[in-house]
Amino acid sequence: MSSFLESRDLRKQYKKVRKYVKIGPIFLTRYEKARIVGARALQISYGAPILVDKPKNMIDPIKIAQLELRSRILPLTIRREFPSGENQDIPISKLILKKD
Repeated sequence: MSSFLESRDLRKQYKKVRKYVKIGPIFLTRYEKARIVGARALQISYGAPILVDKPKNMIDPIKIAQLELRSRILPLTIRREFPSGENQDIPISKLILKKD
């Protein structure tokens, strides 16, 4: 695929997400990502069911939580607020994950 077509597809995706996300960036911020991975790793370490097929040798809850986040399967939402008190709940599946 050419870079022109890739950039056109990205622009379409950005516009679609921007229509939905009214507060904050259209990306999942690193702070939100750290919070989600940490909370999900804690759940996994306490015995919560794993939502993705993981490799047999993967036992670290943080790595498993990162794998679940990348697969966009977690049913979690982010609440973003303005100082005025206005807020928006955004499912993490709607936000764009940056390549790490």
